[in-house]
Amino acid sequence: MSFKEYGAYDALGLAELVRGKQVSARELLDEAVARTERVDPRINAVVVRHDEYARLQIERGLPDGPFTGVPFLLKDLDLLEGTRTTFGSNLFRDFVADHSGTLAGRYLAAGVTIFGKSSSPEFGQMVTSECRLHGPTRNPWNLDHSSGGSSGGAAAAVAARIVPVAHATDGGGSIRVPSSACGVFGLKPTRARTPVGPDKGEGWGGFSCGHVASISVRDSAAMLDATHGPEPTSLYHAPKPERPYLDEVGRDPGRLRVFFTDKTPQGEAIDPEVAAAVRDVARLLEVLGHHVEERAPKLGADPSTVAPIVVAANTAATVRAAEKAFGRFATPDDLENLTLFNMRNAQNATATDYVVALQNAFLIKRSMTNFFENCDIFLSPTLCLPPVRLGEIDTMSEDPGEIRSLLRRYVPGTSMFNMTGQPSMSVPLAWSAAELPLGMMFTAHFGDEAMLFRLASQLETARPWKDRLPPICA
Repeated sequence: MSFKEYGAYDALGLAELVRGKQVSARELLDEAVARTERVDPRINAVVVRHDEYARLQIERGLPDGPFTGVPFLLKDLDLLEGTRTTFGSNLFRDFVADHSGTLAGRYLAAGVTIFGKSSSPEFGQMVTSECRLHGPTRNPWNLDHSSGGSSGGAAAAVAARIVPVAHATDGGGSIRVPSSACGVFGLKPTRARTPVGPDKGEGWGGFSCGHVASISVRDSAAMLDATHGPEPTSLYHAPKPERPYLDEVGRDPGRLRVFFTDKTPQGEAIDPEVAAAVRDVARLLEVLGHHVEERAPKLGADPSTVAPIVVAANTAATVRAAEKAFGRFATPDDLENLTLFNMRNAQNATATDYVVALQNAFLIKRSMTNFFENCDIFLSPTLCLPPVRLGEIDTMSEDPGEIRSLLRRYVPGTSMFNMTGQPSMSVPLAWSAAELPLGMMFTAHFGDEAMLFRLASQLETARPWKDRLPPICA
Protein backbone atom coordinates (compact mmCIF):
# COMPACT_ATOMS: atom_id res chain seq x y z
CA MET A 1 0.00 0.00 0.00
CA SER A 2 1.24 3.49 -0.86
CA PHE A 3 0.70 5.75 2.13
CA LYS A 4 -0.62 8.45 -0.14
CA GLU A 5 -3.75 6.27 -0.22
CA TYR A 6 -4.27 6.52 3.56
CA GLY A 7 -6.70 9.43 3.20
CA ALA A 8 -8.82 7.54 0.68
CA TYR A 9 -9.91 5.02 3.32
CA ASP A 10 -12.33 5.40 6.16
CA ALA A 11 -11.51 3.82 9.52
CA LEU A 12 -13.17 0.48 8.78
CA GLY A 13 -11.27 0.39 5.50
CA LEU A 14 -7.95 0.94 7.26
CA ALA A 15 -8.77 -1.75 9.82
CA GLU A 16 -9.53 -4.18 7.01
CA LEU A 17 -6.08 -3.52 5.53
CA VAL A 18 -4.51 -4.29 8.90
CA ARG A 19 -6.48 -7.52 9.24
CA GLY A 20 -5.41 -8.52 5.73
CA LYS A 21 -1.78 -7.72 6.62
CA GLN A 22 -1.56 -5.28 3.73
CA VAL A 23 -0.32 -2.66 6.19
CA SER A 24 0.66 -2.75 9.87
CA ALA A 25 -0.74 -0.77 12.77
CA ARG A 26 2.72 0.76 13.19
CA GLU A 27 2.73 1.96 9.58
CA LEU A 28 -0.71 3.53 9.99
CA LEU A 29 0.38 5.27 13.18
CA ASP A 30 3.55 6.56 11.52
CA GLU A 31 1.44 7.94 8.66
CA ALA A 32 -1.00 9.65 11.04
CA VAL A 33 1.91 11.20 12.95
CA ALA A 34 3.52 12.36 9.70
CA ARG A 35 0.22 13.89 8.58
CA THR A 36 -0.14 15.65 11.92
CA GLU A 37 3.32 17.15 11.61
CA ARG A 38 2.66 18.16 8.02
CA VAL A 39 -0.75 19.78 8.45
CA ASP A 40 -1.38 20.57 12.10
CA PRO A 41 0.96 23.58 12.32
CA ARG A 42 -1.55 25.30 10.03
CA ILE A 43 -4.80 24.22 11.69
CA ASN A 44 -3.81 23.51 15.33
CA ALA A 45 -6.22 20.61 15.85
CA VAL A 46 -3.98 18.21 17.84
CA VAL A 47 -3.03 20.07 21.02
CA VAL A 48 -1.71 17.19 23.16
CA ARG A 49 0.61 14.58 21.69
CA HIS A 50 1.45 11.21 23.21
CA ASP A 51 2.77 9.19 20.27
CA GLU A 52 4.65 6.87 22.59
CA TYR A 53 1.43 5.85 24.30
CA ALA A 54 0.14 4.63 20.94
CA ARG A 55 3.44 2.91 20.09
CA LEU A 56 3.34 1.12 23.43
CA GLN A 57 -0.22 -0.02 22.67
CA ILE A 58 1.07 -1.68 19.50
CA GLU A 59 4.09 -3.22 21.21
CA ARG A 60 1.89 -4.77 23.89
CA GLY A 61 -0.56 -6.10 21.30
CA LEU A 62 -3.82 -4.53 20.19
CA PRO A 63 -7.16 -6.17 20.95
CA ASP A 64 -9.08 -7.74 18.10
CA GLY A 65 -11.75 -5.14 17.47
CA PRO A 66 -13.53 -3.48 14.56
CA PHE A 67 -10.95 -0.69 14.42
CA THR A 68 -7.75 -2.54 15.26
CA GLY A 69 -4.74 -0.49 14.24
CA VAL A 70 -6.62 2.68 13.29
CA PRO A 71 -5.01 5.93 14.56
CA PHE A 72 -7.37 7.92 16.77
CA LEU A 73 -7.61 11.19 18.70
CA LEU A 74 -9.34 11.62 22.03
CA LYS A 75 -10.92 15.00 22.73
CA ASP A 76 -9.02 17.08 25.28
CA LEU A 77 -11.89 16.76 27.74
CA ASP A 78 -11.60 13.03 28.45
CA LEU A 79 -9.16 11.05 30.55
CA LEU A 80 -6.62 8.52 29.36
CA GLU A 81 -4.46 7.05 32.11
CA GLY A 82 -0.91 8.37 32.14
CA THR A 83 -1.53 11.11 29.58
CA ARG A 84 -2.09 14.83 29.83
CA THR A 85 -5.61 16.27 29.65
CA THR A 86 -5.90 20.07 29.84
CA PHE A 87 -9.64 20.69 29.32
CA GLY A 88 -8.46 23.66 27.24
CA SER A 89 -7.62 25.52 30.46
CA ASN A 90 -4.51 26.94 32.07
CA LEU A 91 -5.84 25.53 35.33
CA PHE A 92 -5.20 21.99 34.01
CA ARG A 93 -2.22 22.67 31.76
CA ASP A 94 0.01 20.13 33.58
CA PHE A 95 -2.67 17.65 34.67
CA VAL A 96 -1.94 13.96 34.02
CA ALA A 97 -4.80 11.48 34.45
CA ASP A 98 -4.35 8.58 36.89
CA HIS A 99 -7.21 6.62 35.26
CA SER A 100 -9.14 6.45 32.00
CA GLY A 101 -12.74 7.40 31.23
CA THR A 102 -15.14 4.55 30.52
CA LEU A 103 -15.66 5.68 26.93
CA ALA A 104 -11.90 5.94 26.36
CA GLY A 105 -11.61 2.37 27.61
CA ARG A 106 -14.18 1.25 25.06
CA TYR A 107 -12.26 2.97 22.28
CA LEU A 108 -9.14 1.10 23.36
CA ALA A 109 -11.08 -2.17 23.34
CA ALA A 110 -12.20 -1.39 19.78
CA GLY A 111 -8.52 -1.48 18.79
CA VAL A 112 -7.67 2.15 17.99
CA THR A 113 -4.24 3.61 18.75
CA ILE A 114 -4.65 6.91 20.62
CA PHE A 115 -1.70 9.16 19.78
CA GLY A 116 -3.05 12.52 20.94
CA LYS A 117 -5.88 14.77 21.99
CA SER A 118 -7.85 17.21 19.87
CA SER A 119 -8.59 20.79 20.80
CA SER A 120 -11.57 22.08 22.73
CA PRO A 121 -12.55 25.48 24.12
CA GLU A 122 -12.08 25.82 27.88
CA PHE A 123 -14.23 23.12 29.52
CA GLY A 124 -16.09 22.64 26.23
CA GLN A 125 -18.23 25.70 26.84
CA MET A 126 -18.27 27.34 23.42
CA VAL A 127 -19.09 26.64 19.76
CA THR A 128 -15.62 27.66 18.61
CA SER A 129 -12.28 26.15 19.61
CA GLU A 130 -10.13 29.16 20.44
CA CYS A 131 -8.93 28.57 23.98
CA ARG A 132 -6.26 30.85 25.45
CA LEU A 133 -4.04 27.89 26.44
CA HIS A 134 -3.65 26.31 22.99
CA GLY A 135 -4.73 29.06 20.61
CA PRO A 136 -7.34 28.90 17.84
CA THR A 137 -8.10 25.80 15.79
CA ARG A 138 -8.48 26.87 12.18
CA ASN A 139 -10.95 25.56 9.64
CA PRO A 140 -9.23 23.48 6.92
CA TRP A 141 -11.65 24.98 4.36
CA ASN A 142 -10.55 28.53 5.18
CA LEU A 143 -7.92 29.29 7.81
CA ASP A 144 -9.57 32.58 8.74
CA HIS A 145 -12.70 30.79 9.93
CA SER A 146 -13.61 28.79 13.02
CA SER A 147 -13.60 25.00 12.95
CA GLY A 148 -16.52 25.06 15.36
CA GLY A 149 -16.72 23.76 18.89
CA SER A 150 -16.48 22.34 21.25
CA SER A 151 -15.12 19.37 19.24
CA GLY A 152 -13.41 21.70 16.78
CA GLY A 153 -10.10 19.85 16.84
CA ALA A 154 -11.74 16.50 16.16
CA ALA A 155 -13.72 17.76 13.16
CA ALA A 156 -10.77 19.70 11.74
CA ALA A 157 -8.46 16.68 12.06
CA VAL A 158 -10.97 14.45 10.27
CA ALA A 159 -11.63 17.04 7.55
CA ALA A 160 -7.88 17.43 6.96
CA ARG A 161 -7.55 13.63 6.81
CA ILE A 162 -5.15 13.35 9.74
CA VAL A 163 -7.48 10.62 11.02
CA PRO A 164 -10.69 9.22 9.50
CA VAL A 165 -12.58 9.28 12.80
CA ALA A 166 -12.07 11.08 16.13
CA HIS A 167 -13.72 11.25 19.53
CA ALA A 168 -16.12 14.17 20.08
CA THR A 169 -18.66 15.22 22.69
CA ASP A 170 -21.92 17.16 22.46
CA GLY A 171 -23.57 19.08 25.30
CA GLY A 172 -25.26 21.75 23.21
CA GLY A 173 -24.21 20.98 19.65
CA SER A 174 -20.52 20.25 20.12
CA ILE A 175 -20.41 17.28 17.71
CA ARG A 176 -22.83 18.71 15.16
CA VAL A 177 -21.54 22.32 15.07
CA PRO A 178 -17.90 21.50 14.17
CA SER A 179 -19.02 18.70 11.85
CA SER A 180 -21.08 21.29 9.99
CA ALA A 181 -18.28 23.86 9.96
CA CYS A 182 -15.68 21.34 8.71
CA GLY A 183 -17.78 19.32 6.28
CA VAL A 184 -17.73 15.95 8.05
CA PHE A 185 -20.38 13.61 9.46
CA GLY A 186 -21.31 13.97 13.12
CA LEU A 187 -24.05 12.22 15.07
CA LYS A 188 -25.07 13.05 18.63
CA PRO A 189 -26.47 9.85 20.16
CA THR A 190 -29.55 9.47 22.31
CA ARG A 191 -29.12 10.48 25.93
CA ALA A 192 -27.28 7.75 27.89
CA ARG A 193 -26.43 5.80 24.73
CA THR A 194 -22.72 6.07 25.52
CA PRO A 195 -21.15 6.08 29.01
CA VAL A 196 -19.86 9.21 30.78
CA GLY A 197 -18.26 7.52 33.83
CA PRO A 198 -16.58 6.48 35.95
CA ASP A 199 -16.34 9.84 37.73
CA LYS A 200 -19.87 11.09 37.07
CA GLY A 201 -23.30 9.75 36.25
CA GLU A 202 -24.26 12.34 33.66
CA GLY A 203 -22.78 15.34 31.88
CA TRP A 204 -24.34 18.80 32.08
CA GLY A 205 -27.53 17.52 33.67
CA GLY A 206 -27.86 14.74 31.09
CA PHE A 207 -27.43 17.08 28.12
CA SER A 208 -23.90 15.96 27.20
CA CYS A 209 -22.84 12.71 25.56
CA GLY A 210 -19.86 11.38 23.63
CA HIS A 211 -19.37 9.85 20.20
CA VAL A 212 -17.28 10.72 17.11
CA ALA A 213 -16.85 12.89 14.05
CA SER A 214 -16.08 10.83 10.95
CA ILE A 215 -15.58 10.79 7.22
CA SER A 216 -18.15 8.05 6.63
CA VAL A 217 -21.53 7.11 8.02
CA ARG A 218 -20.49 3.49 8.50
CA ASP A 219 -17.56 4.47 10.75
CA SER A 220 -19.95 6.34 13.02
CA ALA A 221 -22.34 3.38 13.12
CA ALA A 222 -19.61 0.82 13.81
CA MET A 223 -18.06 2.99 16.53
CA LEU A 224 -21.43 3.32 18.24
CA ASP A 225 -21.75 -0.47 18.10
CA ALA A 226 -18.39 -0.71 19.85
CA THR A 227 -19.07 1.85 22.57
CA HIS A 228 -22.79 2.01 23.40
CA GLY A 229 -24.40 0.53 26.48
CA PRO A 230 -24.63 1.36 30.16
CA GLU A 231 -21.98 0.94 32.81
CA PRO A 232 -22.69 -0.27 36.37
CA THR A 233 -23.02 3.30 37.68
CA SER A 234 -25.29 4.59 34.88
CA LEU A 235 -28.20 6.60 36.25
CA TYR A 236 -30.48 5.59 33.35
CA HIS A 237 -30.29 3.60 30.14
CA ALA A 238 -31.07 4.38 26.50
CA PRO A 239 -33.45 1.98 24.68
CA LYS A 240 -31.63 -1.06 23.28
CA PRO A 241 -31.12 -1.07 19.50
CA GLU A 242 -32.96 -3.71 17.48
CA ARG A 243 -29.81 -4.76 15.60
CA PRO A 244 -26.21 -3.56 15.19
CA TYR A 245 -26.05 -0.01 13.92
CA LEU A 246 -23.66 -1.03 11.17
CA ASP A 247 -26.44 -3.23 9.79
CA GLU A 248 -28.59 -0.10 9.36
CA VAL A 249 -26.11 1.41 6.90
CA GLY A 250 -27.43 0.67 3.42
CA ARG A 251 -30.81 -0.49 4.72
CA ASP A 252 -33.79 1.14 2.98
CA PRO A 253 -35.22 3.83 5.28
CA GLY A 254 -38.63 3.56 3.63
CA ARG A 255 -40.79 6.57 2.86
CA LEU A 256 -40.18 8.92 5.75
CA ARG A 257 -42.38 11.75 6.95
CA VAL A 258 -39.98 14.69 7.03
CA PHE A 259 -40.81 18.11 8.45
CA PHE A 260 -38.36 20.94 7.84
CA THR A 261 -37.71 24.59 8.62
CA ASP A 262 -35.32 27.17 7.22
CA LYS A 263 -35.76 29.46 10.22
CA THR A 264 -34.52 29.61 13.80
CA PRO A 265 -36.54 27.92 16.58
CA GLN A 266 -37.93 31.38 17.34
CA GLY A 267 -39.16 31.70 13.74
CA GLU A 268 -36.55 34.26 12.73
CA ALA A 269 -34.97 34.42 9.27
CA ILE A 270 -31.49 32.97 8.84
CA ASP A 271 -28.62 33.52 6.39
CA PRO A 272 -30.05 33.32 2.85
CA GLU A 273 -27.39 30.85 1.64
CA VAL A 274 -28.11 28.52 4.54
CA ALA A 275 -31.88 28.81 4.03
CA ALA A 276 -31.48 28.02 0.33
CA ALA A 277 -29.36 24.98 1.21
CA VAL A 278 -32.07 23.68 3.57
CA ARG A 279 -34.67 23.97 0.82
CA ASP A 280 -32.37 22.28 -1.68
CA VAL A 281 -31.92 19.33 0.67
CA ALA A 282 -35.69 19.22 1.26
CA ARG A 283 -36.11 18.84 -2.52
CA LEU A 284 -33.47 16.10 -2.54
CA LEU A 285 -35.48 14.22 0.10
CA GLU A 286 -38.57 14.48 -2.08
CA VAL A 287 -36.61 13.08 -5.04
CA LEU A 288 -35.56 10.20 -2.80
CA GLY A 289 -39.24 9.41 -2.23
CA HIS A 290 -39.89 10.93 1.19
CA HIS A 291 -42.93 12.96 2.19
CA VAL A 292 -41.59 16.46 2.91
CA GLU A 293 -43.54 19.25 4.57
CA GLU A 294 -42.52 22.65 5.90
CA ARG A 295 -43.46 22.64 9.54
CA ALA A 296 -41.64 23.62 12.73
CA PRO A 297 -42.32 22.79 16.39
CA LYS A 298 -43.72 25.32 18.82
CA LEU A 299 -41.44 24.98 21.82
CA GLY A 300 -42.77 25.03 25.36
CA ALA A 301 -39.81 27.15 26.49
CA ASP A 302 -36.86 28.99 25.00
CA PRO A 303 -33.66 26.86 25.01
CA SER A 304 -31.70 30.01 25.85
CA THR A 305 -33.39 30.03 29.28
CA VAL A 306 -32.00 26.56 30.01
CA ALA A 307 -28.46 26.19 28.72
CA PRO A 308 -26.79 29.18 30.45
CA ILE A 309 -27.63 28.15 33.99
CA VAL A 310 -26.96 24.43 33.45
CA VAL A 311 -23.59 25.10 31.78
CA ALA A 312 -22.64 27.73 34.35
CA ALA A 313 -23.44 25.48 37.31
CA ASN A 314 -21.55 22.52 35.87
CA THR A 315 -18.55 24.67 34.95
CA ALA A 316 -18.42 26.13 38.46
CA ALA A 317 -18.58 22.62 39.94
CA THR A 318 -15.67 21.51 37.73
CA VAL A 319 -13.53 24.44 38.85
CA ARG A 320 -14.46 23.89 42.51
CA ALA A 321 -13.45 20.21 42.27
CA ALA A 322 -10.13 21.21 40.67
CA GLU A 323 -9.44 23.73 43.41
CA LYS A 324 -10.02 21.05 46.02
CA ALA A 325 -7.80 18.54 44.21
CA PHE A 326 -4.99 21.04 43.54
CA GLY A 327 -5.16 22.60 47.01
CA ARG A 328 -5.46 26.20 45.81
CA PHE A 329 -7.99 28.69 44.50
CA ALA A 330 -8.16 29.38 40.78
CA THR A 331 -7.06 32.85 39.69
CA PRO A 332 -7.94 34.96 36.62
CA ASP A 333 -4.65 33.75 35.11
CA ASP A 334 -6.02 30.20 35.28
CA LEU A 335 -9.39 30.85 33.66
CA GLU A 336 -10.84 32.70 30.69
CA ASN A 337 -13.33 35.53 31.16
CA LEU A 338 -16.23 33.41 29.93
CA THR A 339 -15.51 30.82 32.62
CA LEU A 340 -15.24 33.52 35.29
CA PHE A 341 -18.54 34.98 34.10
CA ASN A 342 -20.21 31.56 34.24
CA MET A 343 -18.88 30.97 37.72
CA ARG A 344 -20.32 34.29 38.89
CA ASN A 345 -23.64 33.38 37.27
CA ALA A 346 -23.64 30.05 39.06
CA GLN A 347 -22.90 31.70 42.40
CA ASN A 348 -25.67 34.25 41.91
CA ALA A 349 -28.25 31.68 40.82
CA THR A 350 -30.34 29.75 43.35
CA ALA A 351 -31.19 26.08 43.55
CA THR A 352 -34.69 27.11 42.49
CA ASP A 353 -33.28 28.75 39.36
CA TYR A 354 -31.58 25.48 38.42
CA VAL A 355 -34.79 23.50 38.93
CA VAL A 356 -36.72 26.00 36.81
CA ALA A 357 -34.14 25.59 34.03
CA LEU A 358 -34.57 21.82 34.13
CA GLN A 359 -38.36 22.23 34.13
CA ASN A 360 -38.05 24.40 30.99
CA ALA A 361 -35.96 21.64 29.42
CA PHE A 362 -38.82 19.25 30.19
CA LEU A 363 -41.31 21.61 28.55
CA ILE A 364 -39.14 21.62 25.43
CA LYS A 365 -39.04 17.82 25.48
CA ARG A 366 -42.80 17.58 25.90
CA SER A 367 -43.48 19.93 22.97
CA MET A 368 -40.96 18.08 20.79
CA THR A 369 -42.49 14.72 21.69
CA ASN A 370 -45.87 16.02 20.55
CA PHE A 371 -44.33 17.37 17.33
CA PHE A 372 -42.75 14.01 16.51
CA GLU A 373 -46.07 12.18 16.81
CA ASN A 374 -46.64 13.10 13.16
CA CYS A 375 -43.16 12.92 11.67
CA ASP A 376 -40.15 10.61 11.53
CA ILE A 377 -37.41 13.16 10.82
CA PHE A 378 -37.01 16.88 11.43
CA LEU A 379 -34.65 18.73 9.05
CA SER A 380 -33.19 22.07 10.07
CA PRO A 381 -29.89 23.92 9.59
CA THR A 382 -27.08 22.90 11.95
CA LEU A 383 -25.73 26.45 11.84
CA CYS A 384 -27.85 29.42 10.81
CA LEU A 385 -24.82 31.30 9.44
CA PRO A 386 -21.77 30.02 7.57
CA PRO A 387 -18.81 29.25 9.89
CA VAL A 388 -17.85 32.46 11.69
CA ARG A 389 -14.44 34.06 11.43
CA LEU A 390 -11.91 33.43 14.17
CA GLY A 391 -12.14 36.05 16.88
CA GLU A 392 -15.84 36.78 16.40
CA ILE A 393 -16.65 34.67 19.48
CA ASP A 394 -14.16 35.93 22.06
CA THR A 395 -14.13 34.02 25.34
CA MET A 396 -11.87 36.72 26.79
CA SER A 397 -14.44 39.43 26.05
CA GLU A 398 -15.47 41.70 28.90
CA ASP A 399 -19.02 41.70 27.51
CA PRO A 400 -20.57 38.22 27.43
CA GLY A 401 -23.74 39.79 26.04
CA GLU A 402 -21.97 40.09 22.67
CA ILE A 403 -21.40 36.34 22.63
CA ARG A 404 -24.99 35.61 23.61
CA SER A 405 -26.34 37.81 20.81
CA LEU A 406 -24.18 36.13 18.17
CA LEU A 407 -25.03 32.62 19.40
CA ARG A 408 -28.75 33.37 19.02
CA ARG A 409 -28.13 34.09 15.33
CA TYR A 410 -25.42 31.49 14.72
CA VAL A 411 -26.40 28.29 16.52
CA PRO A 412 -29.89 28.57 18.03
CA GLY A 413 -31.19 25.12 17.10
CA THR A 414 -28.79 22.44 18.32
CA SER A 415 -29.04 22.61 22.12
CA MET A 416 -32.75 21.81 22.28
CA PHE A 417 -32.01 18.25 21.19
CA ASN A 418 -29.55 17.88 24.05
CA MET A 419 -32.42 18.91 26.30
CA THR A 420 -34.83 16.41 24.73
CA GLY A 421 -32.16 13.70 24.56
CA GLN A 422 -33.03 12.86 20.94
CA PRO A 423 -30.41 11.59 18.47
CA SER A 424 -29.44 14.28 16.00
CA MET A 425 -26.85 14.44 13.23
CA SER A 426 -25.14 16.98 11.00
CA VAL A 427 -24.64 15.77 7.43
CA PRO A 428 -22.29 17.57 4.99
CA LEU A 429 -24.67 18.15 2.09
CA ALA A 430 -24.05 21.79 1.09
CA TRP A 431 -21.30 24.37 0.65
CA SER A 432 -21.51 28.16 0.43
CA ALA A 433 -20.40 30.21 -2.56
CA ALA A 434 -17.21 30.86 -0.58
CA GLU A 435 -16.66 27.06 -0.31
CA LEU A 436 -17.47 26.85 3.39
CA PRO A 437 -19.40 23.74 4.50
CA LEU A 438 -23.07 24.09 5.47
CA GLY A 439 -24.19 21.04 7.46
CA MET A 440 -27.80 19.95 7.55
CA MET A 441 -29.24 18.71 10.86
CA PHE A 442 -31.57 15.72 10.98
CA THR A 443 -33.25 14.67 14.23
CA ALA A 444 -35.21 11.49 14.96
CA HIS A 445 -37.36 10.05 17.73
CA PHE A 446 -35.74 9.38 21.09
CA GLY A 447 -33.70 6.18 20.84
CA ASP A 448 -33.89 5.94 17.05
CA GLU A 449 -30.29 6.33 15.85
CA ALA A 450 -31.09 3.44 13.50
CA MET A 451 -33.36 5.67 11.44
CA LEU A 452 -30.69 8.36 11.24
CA PHE A 453 -28.05 5.89 10.05
CA ARG A 454 -30.40 4.55 7.36
CA LEU A 455 -31.20 8.05 6.13
CA ALA A 456 -27.59 9.23 6.37
CA SER A 457 -26.46 6.26 4.31
CA GLN A 458 -29.05 7.06 1.66
CA LEU A 459 -27.91 10.69 1.55
CA GLU A 460 -24.25 9.66 1.44
CA THR A 461 -25.01 7.62 -1.67
CA ALA A 462 -27.16 10.30 -3.29
CA ARG A 463 -24.78 13.18 -2.58
CA PRO A 464 -21.33 11.80 -1.65
CA TRP A 465 -18.96 13.99 0.34
CA LYS A 466 -15.95 11.80 1.13
CA ASP A 467 -13.88 12.88 -1.86
CA ARG A 468 -14.64 16.59 -1.43
CA LEU A 469 -11.45 17.75 0.28
CA PRO A 470 -10.59 21.09 1.90
CA PRO A 471 -7.65 23.19 0.68
CA ILE A 472 -5.70 22.27 3.82
CA CYS A 473 -5.55 18.49 3.63
CA ALA A 474 -2.90 15.91 4.46
